Amino acid sequence: MDKKYFFEYDQEAIDHLKQKDKKLGEVIDQIGLIKRETYPDLFEAIIKSIVGQQISTKAQVTILRRLSDKIGTIEPKAIDALSTEELQSLGMSFRKVGYIKDFAEKVVNKEFDIDALHSMNDEEVSTTLSALNGIGPWTAEMMMIFSMQRPNILSYGDLAIHRGLRMIYRHRKIDKEKFQRFWKRYTPYASVASLYLWAVAGGHIEGITDPQTRKEVKKS
Repeated sequence: MDKKYFFEYDQEAIDHLKQKDKKLGEVIDQIGLIKRETYPDLFEAIIKSIVGQQISTKAQVTILRRLSDKIGTIEPKAIDALSTEELQSLGMSFRKVGYIKDFAEKVVNKEFDIDALHSMNDEEVSTTLSALNGIGPWTAEMMMIFSMQRPNILSYGDLAIHRGLRMIYRHRKIDKEKFQRFWKRYTPYASVASLYLWAVAGGHIEGITDPQTRKEVKKS
């Protein structure tokens, strides 16, 4: 069985967030330790993310299993060696296949230095990853949390993060300015705060509702 990895955070992060934010602290006490799986191989994580765009988790798992059965380890040379037709036959759209082939080719040809990302700051990583076809700022931020384990990411483009913030702090809307204030409050452990915001948005605390109306949700 493959070894599983989880986002690592310590008591120092918990103590900091509880000291800076009483409401989030209450949430942390109620939920306890959160174990979210991470994927240390950044190349594989990006491939998985592209495959999973706009399809169900079940469909993503099926396609990735077919890919693994075909090439074994998901690594640049193996992906680059597959034809467009071979990748499409696994159940991927022509567009996704293009994104994956382009990414693998850039890594193989050293046009894209994936290892260099680890020495960049968060903003540089986001900019560099977002320049790839099929990768936007949100995906880049998810890679920073769930592959690179960067500690201070709070994604403005994540709807569940917004929902969690609304539910905890009873705001009907979180604009950019308000969002930045939360990020500064959580810094340098915003990624840990994100884990708890996702948990709240997912219904882990009974009785906390979203103050935004359904009509407002559709507009946002």
